Amino acid sequence: SGRHRVDLALLAERLGKEAVRRATPEEVRAATGQVIGGVAPLGHPAPVETVVDTALEEYPELWAAGGTSNTLFHTDYAELLKMTDGIPVAVN
Repeated sequence: SGRHRVDLALLAERLGKEAVRRATPEEVRAATGQVIGGVAPLGHPAPVETVVDTALEEYPELWAAGGTSNTLFHTDYAELLKMTDGIPVAVN
């Protein structure tokens, strides 16, 4: 959700991981083929572990980046989970 930032320590705990960190722009580009500011939740060259903030379920419609900083697409929470095979987690 755009209304808050991810608590990395809490997210690591909830995912059962020792630590979680933010990816660098170079890592994002290597993993997704896209640049920060336009990374779509799908269409990556290889599977990417995806966490979907449970706060998004509060919104009847969602708009996600479409692979560039100038493109969006419409979806909803259930479809976002399905298309990404995402892990639903409260991130803050």
